[in-house]
Amino acid sequence: MKNRSSRDLSRRQWLAQAGAWLGAAGAAPGAWAQAVTGNSAPIRILVGASPGGSTDTLARAVGTEMGKLLGRQVIVENRAGAGGNLAADAVAKAAPDGNTLLMSFTSHAINASLYPTLPFDPIKDFTALTCVATQPSVLVGHPSLPVKDVKELIQYAKTRPGKLNFAIGGVGSSLHLAGDLFKMQSGLFIVNIPYKGTAPAVQDVIAGQVDLMFAPLVNTIPNIRAGRLKALGVTSKQRLPQFPDVPAIAEALPGYESSAWFGLFGPGRMDPALTRRLADAARQAVQSPDVRRRIESDGATAVGNPPEEFSRFVQAEIDRWGQVVRFSGAKPE
Repeated sequence: MKNRSSRDLSRRQWLAQAGAWLGAAGAAPGAWAQAVTGNSAPIRILVGASPGGSTDTLARAVGTEMGKLLGRQVIVENRAGAGGNLAADAVAKAAPDGNTLLMSFTSHAINASLYPTLPFDPIKDFTALTCVATQPSVLVGHPSLPVKDVKELIQYAKTRPGKLNFAIGGVGSSLHLAGDLFKMQSGLFIVNIPYKGTAPAVQDVIAGQVDLMFAPLVNTIPNIRAGRLKALGVTSKQRLPQFPDVPAIAEALPGYESSAWFGLFGPGRMDPALTRRLADAARQAVQSPDVRRRIESDGATAVGNPPEEFSRFVQAEIDRWGQVVRFSGAKPE
């Protein structure tokens, strides 16, 4: 008993002395966490999209802040392809040691039904850490379209089945399915015109080659303000501060809501204590002023919810978008 007490006392003395050393050296809390866990390996955040897009820039912003909090280097690696599935598969098969994470987006839920088979289970093979942000889109039309909002668009389109069309920036994307959700709930027949990317789709709506499009705010705000595009409705549940005069689509189509989201995952089967430590760091990063500014600059909203809440959200998204994918008949490109 005496020896055990001596060992406990020695351990407390060592911890106290180590804390004093780190404090005297001005060490950050992350350095203390690293000293205790003994894990100094870099953390890699894989991104299933090309550099420069929202998912990539959010991963870099969140990763920088997480690195400061954890006292570890965070590296972002882009593995674009297959709608984000290449990066997701690499993380699903990674060791559950917290050294390999995934910054994913809405496609994580959409791909569960869009692809006939996946090399991973989108729920069981991942540990949900936190939802970083949500990003609504806006339904825009060419200025010549003789409607001023979604309510008038629905009335106009009902008398012209198959005469109007949607520009689609990517088959199976969240913006594509926002349009098909709109058609599913409204009962409208509007033709989809697929494009290889959002930018050319927006340009053809501006040019009057296509009537309508669901587009990201960041791609459309300047064109809406310049009168080159007409904003008919936003996909969030409520109106947005950027466009207080543009109604939410839900005002004309009750229950409609469609927002892209970005979230951080680890491999499945991660230790609960490790999961909590990484999730807490990610949530603190999301709430930091620099990251919040980065999120809001894209017209998005910072979230930073707990792992349990994010996990439930992902399951609900898989179920919800599965219905829309089946309605749309979309197939992976």
